[in-house]
Amino acid sequence: MVDERPDTIPKYITWLAKEHDVHVSARTKNHYESAVARMLSEVESSSFWMQLSTDLRNYHERYLLDTGYDLLLQATPVKLELLTKPYESLLLKSFRRNILDNALWPGEPKDGWVLPSNWFSQVGDLVRARLVVKYLDGITFVIDRVKEVADKTGCPCDVALEAREEGYYAAHLGIGQKVEIPKVNWDTETITTSFEIQLTTQLQDVIGRLLHKYYEERRSRSPAAPQASKWQWDYQSEEFVANYLGHILHYVEGMIMDVRSRQAASASGLLTPKRTERRL
Repeated sequence: MVDERPDTIPKYITWLAKEHDVHVSARTKNHYESAVARMLSEVESSSFWMQLSTDLRNYHERYLLDTGYDLLLQATPVKLELLTKPYESLLLKSFRRNILDNALWPGEPKDGWVLPSNWFSQVGDLVRARLVVKYLDGITFVIDRVKEVADKTGCPCDVALEAREEGYYAAHLGIGQKVEIPKVNWDTETITTSFEIQLTTQLQDVIGRLLHKYYEERRSRSPAAPQASKWQWDYQSEEFVANYLGHILHYVEGMIMDVRSRQAASASGLLTPKRTERRL
């Protein structure tokens, strides 16, 4: 008989101990925090990160020269900050991957179980940075620049343009790195991992901050029973308001880009106003 699918973090922790002999404890948390702090330090001192941090102001000026608009929210970019994923967020992410979002349950998920023995290489955003640009085309502009730095410094760079049903739009860049981290027994090991750069627009950043608490709560729910109607038809639901707000803002951003393109074409003489024909 298949064990009941865990639907809470405490039940998930019990399942880890029973099925994988993984005993989540204060020691697990302490080891994670020590290892991820080491990862952060090594990424900060990497040639890729130092080059990217130095070039950020040049990106802003180059985009301004090309388009006549600011790339970033500030003409003098603040230092791009690296952050680490809190332990509780990592545990929740492993819960989602292993259980909530696992379409192959009770078998292992498509990319394998996410456990303390491998989560430093399995989870790609334990160390991450977030860069906000003003306009939609700034996303692809920065992606191209980041890929140039990655090629120059010999780092793999994977790009994912996220467009989810729930109205989330952002680019996620995974930068491959080899880092040395402590083992549980305080020896060290070198692993191949990646850290993440999230790129988003000003409008999406605003809506993301407003709805962050809602999305986090929604992602931690256990799989619900099929509903009589989809959220797209339940206009009184939280999903309807939150999700469509993200889609609407993305559409507005596209319209802003269209207006910019028309203005640029008109200024260069490529776009001529339509004339109304008159009959004599």
